[in-house]
Amino acid sequence: MKKDRLNVYFDGALTTELDALAARRNVSKSRIVEAALAAYLSPDGADQREAAFVRRLDRLTRAIERLERDQTITAEALALFIQFWLTTTSPLPETMRDAARAKGRERYEGFVETLGRRLAKGKTLTKEVLQDVEPKTA
Repeated sequence: MKKDRLNVYFDGALTTELDALAARRNVSKSRIVEAALAAYLSPDGADQREAAFVRRLDRLTRAIERLERDQTITAEALALFIQFWLTTTSPLPETMRDAARAKGRERYEGFVETLGRRLAKGKTLTKEVLQDVEPKTA
C-alpha cells in the first residue's frame, strides 16, 4: 500500500514523548502518529469516548445513590435509637449523677477507642451484619 510522506513540526516536549513511546512499544513514530490521527479523524472516536464517559458517570451515579441510601438508613437508625433511649431511660436521682457521669465518660472513651481500632482494621458492624445475612453457598 502506497503511503504519502508528510513533513510536520511538533513541540520539543511532544517529540520527546513520541520518541519514548516508540521506543517502549518498539514501533515506528510514523505508526503512532498515523494511529493517533486516524483515531482523531474517526467519526466513531468521539462517540466511543462519550459512551465511555457515560458508562463511568452512570457507575459513579449508582455509587453515590448507594452512599446516600446508606447514609439515610444510618441517620434514621441513629435517630430511632436516640428517641427510644430517651423515652425509656428514667432520670437518675441527684445522688447518683456524678458517678453516672464518670462512668459515662469512661464508657465513651472505651467506645471511641474501639471505634478507632475497628475502622483502622477496616472492620465495620455493617459488613459483619451483611456477612451474617447473605446466604451461604456451598
